Amino acid sequence: MKFRTRSGPLSLLLLAWCLPALAGCRQDMHNQPKYRPLRASDFFEDGSSARPLVEGTIARGTLQTDAAFFTGKAGAMLVNELPFPVTAEVIDRGQQRFNIYCTPCHGTTGVGDGMVVQRGYPQPPSFHIDRLRNIEAGYFFDVMTNGFGRMPDYRAQITPRDRWNIIAYIRALQLAQHAAPSDVPGGDPSKVTKPAAGAGAVKH
Repeated sequence: MKFRTRSGPLSLLLLAWCLPALAGCRQDMHNQPKYRPLRASDFFEDGSSARPLVEGTIARGTLQTDAAFFTGKAGAMLVNELPFPVTAEVIDRGQQRFNIYCTPCHGTTGVGDGMVVQRGYPQPPSFHIDRLRNIEAGYFFDVMTNGFGRMPDYRAQITPRDRWNIIAYIRALQLAQHAAPSDVPGGDPSKVTKPAAGAGAVKH
């Protein structure tokens, strides 16, 4: 006598029973022990799961080997030259960044008559006083980077290169307000005029 089994339904039942187990095998990466960002930890003494970077760690692409470019100083001395040639593009970029970040306090010509000053904020010194006309370019870079007095630092808002671009534009503003006939191509004195108070930005 021969017996015939119904393997079809039995196989389906067995497959249905195994599927959840098979799916669970792929959850190991999702369910592994881990800390979510800023979650507390009982393992470390300070109670924080976020660990400080190893001393001396530098993010890829941020190695600052040119001290003058990133600090405005050569050793302990302020540099007096921009770390790259001043071109029309540099001045244009500096004017754009100056108008965004500097004019609220310093005004469009750098005399310190910006809108927040007109509304009561303490007036900064004019860029056109002798002290700031003759000071090293690195001084402006240092102030933008670290702040000075009531001025906050702008290191997070303005990249190092744009700080130098702004300095180039400040020098252009200073020259525009104190130009001599010898500064004009051809030395034509008729092309040097005293700018009116509150005059607009430098033309170049």
